[in-house]
Amino acid sequence: MREAAASMRHEFIGLYGMVERNWYLIKRYAWWEIAFFFWTAANTLTIVFIAKGVVAEGGTIDLDRLTTILLIGAVIWSYLGIVFELLIETVAWERWEGTIEYTFMAPLSRPVHLIGMGLFAIGYGVVRASLVFGAVAAFFSLHMPNANFGTSLLLLGVASVSFIGIGMMTAVLPLISPEKGMQLGFMGQGIMLVVSGVYYPVSVLPDWMEWISKISPATYALRGIRNAILEGAGPGAVWGDIWPLLVIGAVSIPLGLAVFRRGEQYAKKHGKLKRSG
Repeated sequence: MREAAASMRHEFIGLYGMVERNWYLIKRYAWWEIAFFFWTAANTLTIVFIAKGVVAEGGTIDLDRLTTILLIGAVIWSYLGIVFELLIETVAWERWEGTIEYTFMAPLSRPVHLIGMGLFAIGYGVVRASLVFGAVAAFFSLHMPNANFGTSLLLLGVASVSFIGIGMMTAVLPLISPEKGMQLGFMGQGIMLVVSGVYYPVSVLPDWMEWISKISPATYALRGIRNAILEGAGPGAVWGDIWPLLVIGAVSIPLGLAVFRRGEQYAKKHGKLKRSG
């Protein structure tokens, strides 16, 4: 009897130890946990705002138009995700494989290194997004007689400059936090999802969130591309969306390079480049 009780006590102590260990892990990364809480909240808000967006489209819903609006949002969102993921994950993969230091020592300037990765991400993303758009449009038999795909590609190309700049900033996260950095980069992508009107017009957002949407390049890319595909708008008609993208791109690229350079210096100083595991 005593042996059984002692054995059970031993198991409960071990059980408590595992619970306590995980609690200490949460405490260790408390700020990351808070960040992930906001990410979860942001994704939940996205679902709720879709309902408000449907109402904002008017009392009589044109199902074909609404489906096209949602399709454009989903495709541009996936394209943005590809750009972010390739920039973030390439850094994370190289750090894991132990080759990141060799890349940093290569006879390339950091702008060439990062912009080169960004250009590949854009090319790959455009091809994949175009295939997805065509496949889904055919599946739902969507009719877009006025679509101006040339203007859409122009807007996507201009917006991609800004996407690369923001991607550079998030790509530094796996360097400074090997444990949680990659996931936090995706959290930044999720925040853009909420404020940029991916699945609904930004007019349904609260005033403070609508103000934040003005500094997101995805806001202008989505609005301009929807006008081009649904209304057949040309470059002149969407100039109001193109020039903000040019301004944001001109700011985000130098800022992204500066942020990555600081993060690289921090990682080298604190020994974050070595492979773990």
